[in-house]
Amino acid sequence: MLRSVTSSKREEIILRYVNHIGVALAVLALAAGGTQAQDKKTLAIVVKGLDNPFFEQINLGCQDWASNNPDSEYECLYTGPASSADEAGQVQLVDDLITRGVAAIAISPSNAPAMANRLREIAPDVPVMTVDADLSEADRSLRATFLGTDNYMMGVLMAEQAQRLKPEGGTVCLQLGNVAADNINARAAGFRDTIAGAEGTDRLAGEGGWSEIEGCPVFTNDQIDLANQQMADVFTANPDLDAFILIGGWAQFAPQAYAQVTDQVMDRLESNDLIIVAGDTLPPQVQAFNEGRSHAQIGQRPFEMGQRAPDVMIQLVNGETVEDPIYTGLDICTHEEPGFCAQ
Repeated sequence: MLRSVTSSKREEIILRYVNHIGVALAVLALAAGGTQAQDKKTLAIVVKGLDNPFFEQINLGCQDWASNNPDSEYECLYTGPASSADEAGQVQLVDDLITRGVAAIAISPSNAPAMANRLREIAPDVPVMTVDADLSEADRSLRATFLGTDNYMMGVLMAEQAQRLKPEGGTVCLQLGNVAADNINARAAGFRDTIAGAEGTDRLAGEGGWSEIEGCPVFTNDQIDLANQQMADVFTANPDLDAFILIGGWAQFAPQAYAQVTDQVMDRLESNDLIIVAGDTLPPQVQAFNEGRSHAQIGQRPFEMGQRAPDVMIQLVNGETVEDPIYTGLDICTHEEPGFCAQ
């Protein structure tokens, strides 16, 4: 029988992770453990890190589901390690939640192979799904379904915008996240394959007129400050760079720092001598786009992910068949057709 997380079990989880993951997780878990929730069964959403504003949109979706389902026998618990760089902490948190009892769990794995290895070891008896980021293709039998972006297609759309803006091609640098994040790697594959016109392209070396510069791709490990420093360093070392592709929106999540970095190259951005194509459409990113600090944004729908995940988990708990994967769609913003980014 599926078990709910009792108040005492919540306290154990909090105490165990205060030192390991940080105060942020403890506060979130405590907030979720109020009197009203004591008799509810928990649907857990575990993101890569609480320091990434993208995931806060998933949290808002989770909260919206809860407010629209006050009489449900289930609660939506949003949590994750304090830092997106804490891959081991995320694996341990998932382990603990499953071991101590949740009705179902939705995971956005930072390190897909590591998460898969642990799921294989503990063989959970509750439904497991992925959200936002999936397990590697070889490990997808370990989860029931994936809810989120068609990440390969997101990379395709990024490549199409680069080709539109620079028909002759040029030099390019890709900025990626965690090395083992399946969603980020899928986007990079979609970008490279589309530019090259062939699947399985590991690196662009003249295909379609495009070449990746030495020292790229760069990996942010989902760290916002590092993302901006990397951009600044690449621009300084490569004054003739033709395109910078933010496979995820990390640098743009810090508006002031991103503005300082792009101020260095605003004349080149305004003339399209240098183009920036970026993933996601969070408010600070939309602002940067409308200030001319990027040429195209390919937006995901994280609020929808958080809002829909509880219903999918309930379907799984009830033994219902669900679609796999479940895609949440993409939004394209260009200066010619700003769409979602229009102000």
